[in-house]
Amino acid sequence: MSFASLNLAPPLLRAITEQGYTEPTPIQAQAIPAVLEGKDIMGCAQTGTGKTAGFTLPLLQLLLPHASTSTSPARHPVRALVLVPTRELAAQVEESVRTYGKYVPLRAAVVYGGIDIKPQIKALHVGVEIVVATPGRLLDHLEQKSINLSQVQILVLDEADRMLDMGFLPDLKRILSMLPAQRQNLMFSATFSEDIKKLANQIMRSPTLIEVARRNAPSELVTHSAYEIPAGHKHALLAHLIRTRDMQQVLIFTRKKIDADRLSRQLQRDGLLATAIHSDRSQAERTIALEEFKTGKAKILVATEVAARGLDIDQLPFVINYELPHTPEDYVHRIGRTGRAGMTGEAISLVSPDETEYLVNIEKLLKRPIPRLPAPELSEPRRGRTGSSGSSSGSSSSRPPARAYGDARASSSGEPVDREEARQQRTIREAKESGRSRQRGGGNDRGAPAASSPASNLPHFDFSKPYESMKKPVDENAETQTAGAHGTHGTLPDTSPAKRKVRATGALLGGLRRKTENSGNS
Repeated sequence: MSFASLNLAPPLLRAITEQGYTEPTPIQAQAIPAVLEGKDIMGCAQTGTGKTAGFTLPLLQLLLPHASTSTSPARHPVRALVLVPTRELAAQVEESVRTYGKYVPLRAAVVYGGIDIKPQIKALHVGVEIVVATPGRLLDHLEQKSINLSQVQILVLDEADRMLDMGFLPDLKRILSMLPAQRQNLMFSATFSEDIKKLANQIMRSPTLIEVARRNAPSELVTHSAYEIPAGHKHALLAHLIRTRDMQQVLIFTRKKIDADRLSRQLQRDGLLATAIHSDRSQAERTIALEEFKTGKAKILVATEVAARGLDIDQLPFVINYELPHTPEDYVHRIGRTGRAGMTGEAISLVSPDETEYLVNIEKLLKRPIPRLPAPELSEPRRGRTGSSGSSSGSSSSRPPARAYGDARASSSGEPVDREEARQQRTIREAKESGRSRQRGGGNDRGAPAASSPASNLPHFDFSKPYESMKKPVDENAETQTAGAHGTHGTLPDTSPAKRKVRATGALLGGLRRKTENSGNS
């Protein structure tokens, strides 16, 4: 089957040919004719199978009668609305619209948060037929009345399940209430949850379900593997895999944004070209990080699930789950970044003991076991508390034994500690111990530390005077001298507040008793 057999217009076929495509993918072959017939569609297809073109091509075809070269904004009302969950996916879909609509006089605009809204308002005022938007920023435009949705004929919800997972359902309902009741509705996603089906039943008219693969199934071109390893050893194993397998382009997933930043910094300290992308970074930073990854300036991209949704990277060979997702459907979305457009890919998961249940649920969804691979023997040998000669010497005797996994050492809590961080902590500890030894009067260098002491590397410590503990030590000689002065035969009188109060009260009572006795005798 060719694209020409799908009854697409010549301008669209010309743009498709320029992109080097000759045959439609299964989702495109089934969805394009159904959309052109005006049906409501629920398209379920694995990420990377071409579902974006599956709705952009027929959308452009349906709007061709309204195409106009007029400069008047009134001739270019919004006729198609595409809602997506993330900025990256919005940019990708809008780029697809521009690519396939290159020879069609239809205008498109993309609106999403994280950037200045003024240029978007200006673009909308010029007049556009197709708007690709994230729900939150679209509501901002609706409140500012910079967009009018009263003439929308086609609504597309892409990655609708993710929008619900991200809490966009109230925003979706507000947007849907502003759209014309008579319209064509399209849903495309890699997975369809029961909540999505309920939403579809509310807004769609007898939708046609299109599934080109088993529901929620990953690409058959992706191989899966897992390493069962303690959480504290993950970083060392990750760095080892990247180096030994010469991974030139790898996408790594974490669950939290702070973990993505931390891991990227650790990999950078390991000498690996890494960057991070997540929702807390500005849009400019996210765009730069993605561009560096695509061009090879950064070989490693550490991302969260939400930020990576919609990343379209050609020939991405590796996806590594540094942490497994809580839901198995998210695993399908993650590995959908590889094995795209007929290319093979590999999905590797680092599974700690507390993530075993997540792995089991993923296997149930995939209906296949994921092979467990043995953790490789890493180059750095395990060290004991003694040096290589077997005898303790210097500071090496006080160091904790190195873990067997690469560059990560273990702290007292069992978490990995970076080499530089461990060195700094050891230097500070030795400096404090040196200060305490001077306080106890050991040696004649009480006034300043020795030149070779590690404490000399810490300018923020003042070693001109000793650092005393909160509890002042008792000087026995001083006690004896004070006791002699009071005539207590070497015993220092108890001067605590409680004792002083008792003696004062006794003295007062004794004085009163003597006064009473004297009065009686008189």
